[in-house]
Amino acid sequence: MKILIIGSGGREHAIGMALKKSRHANTLFFAPGNAGTAQIGHNVPILDTQLHQLCKFAKNEDITLTIVGPETPLILGITDLFESEGLAIIGPNKVAAQLEGSKKWAKEKMKAYGIPTAKSETFTSYDPAIAYLEKEKTYPIVIKADGLAAGKGVTVAQSFTEADKALKDCFIHHKFNDAGHVVIIEEFMPGEEASVFALCDGHHVLVMQAAQDHKPIYDHDKGPNTGGMGAYSPAPIASHDQIQEQIQKHVFEPLLEGFKKDKIVYKGVIFAGLMIHQGHVKVVEFNARFGDPETQCLLPRLKTDLLDLFLAITEEKLSDYQLEFTSSHCVCVILSSKGYPDHYEKNKVIQIQKNHNPRCHLIHAGTLLKNGELQTNGGRVMGVCGLGASLKEAIQVAYEGVNQVQFEGCHYRTDIGKKGLKQF
Repeated sequence: MKILIIGSGGREHAIGMALKKSRHANTLFFAPGNAGTAQIGHNVPILDTQLHQLCKFAKNEDITLTIVGPETPLILGITDLFESEGLAIIGPNKVAAQLEGSKKWAKEKMKAYGIPTAKSETFTSYDPAIAYLEKEKTYPIVIKADGLAAGKGVTVAQSFTEADKALKDCFIHHKFNDAGHVVIIEEFMPGEEASVFALCDGHHVLVMQAAQDHKPIYDHDKGPNTGGMGAYSPAPIASHDQIQEQIQKHVFEPLLEGFKKDKIVYKGVIFAGLMIHQGHVKVVEFNARFGDPETQCLLPRLKTDLLDLFLAITEEKLSDYQLEFTSSHCVCVILSSKGYPDHYEKNKVIQIQKNHNPRCHLIHAGTLLKNGELQTNGGRVMGVCGLGASLKEAIQVAYEGVNQVQFEGCHYRTDIGKKGLKQF
C-alpha cells in the first residue's frame, strides 16, 4: 500500500512513525518532508501548497491514500481536488475546513449548534473594535486574527494598551496579512487548556484521549505564543469521566449533527482546543487536522492501528472501531531555533549523541540534510519524546533525551508536562 503524507513538520513525521507500526505493509511518501521522514520513507520535492502537482504525483504513483498534515492545503481545497480525481484522502473539504480557516465562521457555527464557547464580537476595522474595548473595560480580554496565523494570531491582553497593540497589529500594521483583516474579540475564559482530537467519517465520531500543549515560548507560560513548545498525554485535566462525557455530548456530537443539518460533509480529523474550569468545558477553537506537537505525544500511545482508522474514514466505517490507548504517558519537548517565534536562524549543524533508551525517540520538524550534515531548517527544529509508566518518568526520559541533542542557539522550555503533575 502506497501512502502520501503531505507536510514537512513534526506532526507528519509522527504520523509516519505510527503508520510504520501498522499491520498493513506500506510504503510512505512525504511531500516535502524533512530529514527524519527521509529515514522512514521517500521525500518528494513538492510543497504542501502545490495542489495540482501533489494530485498529479498521487495519480502517477498510484497512491492508495493521502493524509494531509497542515491546515493550509485543506483550506485551499486539496480534498475537493483529490476527490474529483477519484483519489482517497484524509482531510475535510474546503467548506468544512473553514472550521479552522475562519474563526468568525467557526464561532457562528458554535453558536448555531449550541456548543459552549466564549462570548465574542467580530470586527472588520480598527475604529469600531477600539470603541468596543473602551466600552467593555474588562481585562484580560482575547484578540484573535480571523484567519491562519501559524498559532501566533491570538493575544490575551492584560490591559487596554496590550489590546490596542493587538488590534493595530491586525488592522494597521497588517502583521498577519489577510488573516488579520477580520478580528474576533472574546471574553477571557479562566481555566486550564486541553487538546482533544476526534476522527470523523461524516456519520460517526471517535474521540481520542486528551493532550496538553504549551504555547508560550518561555517557562511558566511566559512570552509570546508559538506553534507549540511541547506537549504531554494523557492530560489529567480532561481525563475525568464527567469531563469526557461533556466533550463527547456537548462538543463533538453537536458539531457533527450541526454539520449534517447544514449538509456539510466532514471527513477527517477534528481538533478541539478546550478550556476546562470548575468541571465545565468550553471550546477555545477548532482546527481541521491533527495538532502539533500534541500528535507527537498522542500517537505513540495509540494501540489501535492508525491506518485501519484512516481507511475506515474513507469507507465511512468508523462505527466498526473503538479506540485503544496504552496506559503509558508520553512527553514531547520541542527544541527551537534562536529567535523563534520571530526571525530565527537556520543552517546550524545538529549533533545527536546515541541514546540507548528505547523509551525515547526523536521527531524531526525543521531539519534537512545538507552536504552530508544534519542542519536546522525551521523555527521548531525537533521534538524529543519520552515514554514512561508515569508522567514524572516520561518527563525524566524526555529531558534525558534533550541532553543528547545540540545545535547553536538551541532553546527549549524546562517545564513541559510539569503542570500535569499536580493533577495526579
